[in-house]
Amino acid sequence: MPSIRAFWRDIGERAGGFISPAEVLRLVSPVKALTSVLAYVSRTSEAGFVPDDLERRDPEFVRWVMDMSRWLGEHYFRLRFEGLEHIPGDGPALLVGNHNGGIMPMDAFFTVLGVWDRFGPGRAVHPLVHDLIAHDPLAHRLAVRGGALRASQGGGEKALRAGHLALVYPGADLETYRPFWQRHRVELAGRQGFVKLAIREGAPVVPVVSVGTHEQLIVLARGDGLARLLRTEKWLRTRVVPIVVCVPWGLTIGLLPYLPLPAQTTIAYGAPIRWPGLRPADADDPAVLRRCYGEVVGAMQALLDRLSAGRRPWLGKP
Repeated sequence: MPSIRAFWRDIGERAGGFISPAEVLRLVSPVKALTSVLAYVSRTSEAGFVPDDLERRDPEFVRWVMDMSRWLGEHYFRLRFEGLEHIPGDGPALLVGNHNGGIMPMDAFFTVLGVWDRFGPGRAVHPLVHDLIAHDPLAHRLAVRGGALRASQGGGEKALRAGHLALVYPGADLETYRPFWQRHRVELAGRQGFVKLAIREGAPVVPVVSVGTHEQLIVLARGDGLARLLRTEKWLRTRVVPIVVCVPWGLTIGLLPYLPLPAQTTIAYGAPIRWPGLRPADADDPAVLRRCYGEVVGAMQALLDRLSAGRRPWLGKP
């Protein structure tokens, strides 16, 4: 077992092929985060986007990220996995998660880590990410090397039609910035696009639920009303202006990188949900979408209820 110093020396040496020290500092800089937001706000077109390309995923880069995620999971977040046997070993599937932690998506890294450690680099996972990523050259370069695709029906279709896994967080901003005292509630905000995608592609939905990731910062208010006043949905594609307490900034707006609190974290994969009796055309039936959406949310909430029962904040279960 390598020492901590030897491990991080190896990580640093391997980083040279992917990112420079100066770029690391830029990536975690609050000034850089605000600059990226401003670049997205001031866009005049979608010229910053490139076509989703599955081939741009770099398994060695993903391995490097997974090695760091695994170390942080084991030594900082006391990470546990449940239900890994539910992840399909081949063929397309849609991983649908409850989103937590604001701008620091540790739930996504750990969800991908569970797949990587079970199946290795050949079982590709493609996270579907916000348009904001495409307007930050550094973040975009790293995201596409990690297999990320644009959060759209088109991005999800490409991943599933290639027989890969697509990872989506339908609740997005509304869920990841729900108040701290609502951390044990699944809130997909009625967004049914993932159901439509799964039905059209004939892919199973695998519910993925995490606990602990919403204890890495304290969300005091989601800021729905302020967002409506500022009309942020139109120019920033977000319906929230969250107020949070986090390290090291204290009380602040929830759009800055932060140091996550070391909350014990568990990622659980539920049994795949399949609808073999449905045809692609059923994806346009509102009643079918409502029924399937309710089935997924119900399965996720039941899983989250089980994980959160008896849980102590930051410490996990006794």
